[in-house]
Amino acid sequence: MKSYLIKCGLLIVFIASGSIQTSFGQNVSGDTLKSMMVKDWERAKTYTDAYLNVMPGNKYSFTPNDSIRTFAQQMLHLAQANMFFIMTATDEKPTFGGRDLEKTSSAQSADSVRYYVDKSYDFAIQAIKNLSPGKFMEIKTINMGQAMNATRLSWLNKAFEHQTHHRGQTTIYLRTAGMHPPQEMLF
Repeated sequence: MKSYLIKCGLLIVFIASGSIQTSFGQNVSGDTLKSMMVKDWERAKTYTDAYLNVMPGNKYSFTPNDSIRTFAQQMLHLAQANMFFIMTATDEKPTFGGRDLEKTSSAQSADSVRYYVDKSYDFAIQAIKNLSPGKFMEIKTINMGQAMNATRLSWLNKAFEHQTHHRGQTTIYLRTAGMHPPQEMLF
């Protein structure tokens, strides 16, 4: 994960020139980078769906410890954060939002969680497809108690990192509930 983040940081530096030169002397265009991101988000959706399918529907309220989110709440947090980060990066209007799904009882069922999670990935994939690579290096500022500045590409990378983090956290939920997490899906 650390090497992925370092590579993403290097991409930011080099993409400003409009293309990236690989160690093989090939240029990687912004369109190619965008295609790579879409492919990663499609894979992430498949991987997250595998986690959702492993946890039995009647155990979505499970938590390994009383002081942390339930499995459903973790996945709903992931979904809302996908919407937030991708909206920040792309200016696309989210397909859902507003209320805190983690605290909404009607959103806690397995079917509802799957709906929101899948919608968030579909939103991310479509918004990235719609984003012009020429906008990757534009600075976007949000205020969350303090101003946070980052390029659109950085916000996209933060979104991917965040969903990976929260999906990974649910591994312990599955193991503690007696389930085996899905095999890693790097490609």
